[in-house]
Amino acid sequence: MSSFQEDGSVYVKSEQGIGSVTFSHPQSNSLPSPLLDRIAKGIDQLSEDPETAVVLIQSEGKKAFCAGASLDELVAIETQEQGQQFFIGFAKIINAIRRCNKFVVCRVHQKAVGGGVGIIAACDYVFATENASIKLSELTIGIGPFVIEPALTRKMGVAAVSQLSIDASHWQNAYWAKYKGLYSQVYDNEEDLDDALTELLNKLSSYNPQSMKHLKDSLWVNTEHWATLLPERAKLSGSLVLSEHTKSALKKFKK
Repeated sequence: MSSFQEDGSVYVKSEQGIGSVTFSHPQSNSLPSPLLDRIAKGIDQLSEDPETAVVLIQSEGKKAFCAGASLDELVAIETQEQGQQFFIGFAKIINAIRRCNKFVVCRVHQKAVGGGVGIIAACDYVFATENASIKLSELTIGIGPFVIEPALTRKMGVAAVSQLSIDASHWQNAYWAKYKGLYSQVYDNEEDLDDALTELLNKLSSYNPQSMKHLKDSLWVNTEHWATLLPERAKLSGSLVLSEHTKSALKKFKK
């Protein structure tokens, strides 16, 4: 199963109980609206697939895991509705992971920025390499990590999210991210990461799916309100991206 876009792609497949959603974009795996929508739909699709026991999210290439929101699309936003609909794309992915009937595992091979960090935070278990530094750069362009904040705070706590989002130009390394709870495991290289990842995925694919579903439900208790909270946060981001300050910052950043 696969889904294509002219300048990016999302591949969805399931083999031997292991489902995967793999995304790619030539601009450092940044995410325009069509890719955001396809990732969320891919997760939903695998959630309902009776042959899939566990879901993996990963990106292609050797550069960034995810550069976050598409700058081209952010610059092009002209109305609050357009802005809200763009940021709802990240809300859709986080909520798709939250309500997924299976555990969602993430493979982070390189740096992640902004919304990419939010996607990582929503996943149930995360493998990363020591090159997988993270940054929340939203404040530098006049907005904030409002849509992804609930997922980040659930995983890392308020203090870590405050540090990451306020010091918006600073990269935190993978070991900091592991210490704060974002990453489950950190490895020296991709080969060691993939060995450990494959081992866990194979184990999860053999476990009782009902037990895993009940465990996931218990781990995600009291997050049902995210179905309305995250779209509300998207509306806030959609309004802020229209400000002259943000428009000017985006153009400078893009150059």
